[in-house]
Amino acid sequence: MLARRNLLVGLLLGLIACKESQPAPAPSATEAAPVLKQDEAVSLTGAGATFPYPLYSKWISEYNKLNPNVKINYQSIGSGGGIRQITANTVDFGATDAPMKEDEAKQASGKLFHIPATIGAVVVAYNLPEVTGTLKLSSEVLVDIYAGKVKRWNDPKLKADNADAKLPAKDISVVYRTDGSGTTAVFTEYLGKVSAEWKEKVGVGKVVRWPTGLGAKGNEGVTGQVKTTPYTIGYIERAYASQNKLPMAELRNKAGKFVAPSIEAMSAAANAVEMPAELVVSLANADGEGAYPITSYSYLLVYEDAKDATKGEALAKYVWWGLHDGQKFAKDLDYAPIPATVLSKVEARLRELRSGDRKLLSGA
Repeated sequence: MLARRNLLVGLLLGLIACKESQPAPAPSATEAAPVLKQDEAVSLTGAGATFPYPLYSKWISEYNKLNPNVKINYQSIGSGGGIRQITANTVDFGATDAPMKEDEAKQASGKLFHIPATIGAVVVAYNLPEVTGTLKLSSEVLVDIYAGKVKRWNDPKLKADNADAKLPAKDISVVYRTDGSGTTAVFTEYLGKVSAEWKEKVGVGKVVRWPTGLGAKGNEGVTGQVKTTPYTIGYIERAYASQNKLPMAELRNKAGKFVAPSIEAMSAAANAVEMPAELVVSLANADGEGAYPITSYSYLLVYEDAKDATKGEALAKYVWWGLHDGQKFAKDLDYAPIPATVLSKVEARLRELRSGDRKLLSGA
């Protein structure tokens, strides 16, 4: 009996040893463990546009409350800086209001996706102590102010649209951006659309040679100049004007209506323009009676193929959250949410994000 038991034990041990000696089967793609574990710490860095910075700051704060293991640092350095840093791979994501040009895209180490993340307005803010009502500006007058042709606040061209305003006999102090700026690109694109002379002589883009005025760095810098210096005028993102309680001009749009830069007017501009497959489009001088004429998407720049799978998955999940749950913070911070028709296209693009052969949002 004892011999029989020993024989059975020996056979069992032999079977176990044989099984353990066989190589484990490779997991299938569907069985692969997730790249990012629940408690795995990940740090992401981004840089670029100052235009969406108030909203991105809120997103980062709220997302970290839900995902304490994901630390995100975003530097508001201007769209030009964001493009340079993402193409140089010194950050995990970039941000720009001005879509990358072909020569800029060629400098990247891989294919970069433009992800429309929010919609904002470039407003014309001003400091006129004597004026209590809202200033109205036609496109022609706005061009002439920045071209240095309309030099004083009581110019007849300004008075024509502001008959009830007590416009002072003071020189207009123009403020513009000195850094490579998506806000500048949006503003000058509009000026170029409404004035062939501006487009030919000054041009459009993130940096132009301004005919007149004083330069400042970032939306923050222009805001500071306008806020502290009487009789100044400057172009800034709506959130900066709103948070600093600066008056914003109503602009005459393509339909001939004077429109304030409200959330509804931004959405009207976005809804008037179809988003193409490449997810890049201009909203400047859009059609529609209710459209604000200097409205723009702001884009996140993300590599299609992430070199670091862990960071890539963390970034993909953060951007997905921002395009969904994060949109509820837009209106309170003076941005318009992404339209549903555009969001469906963005979702499809985000599902293309990968690291090698692995899709980073396979479960989304």
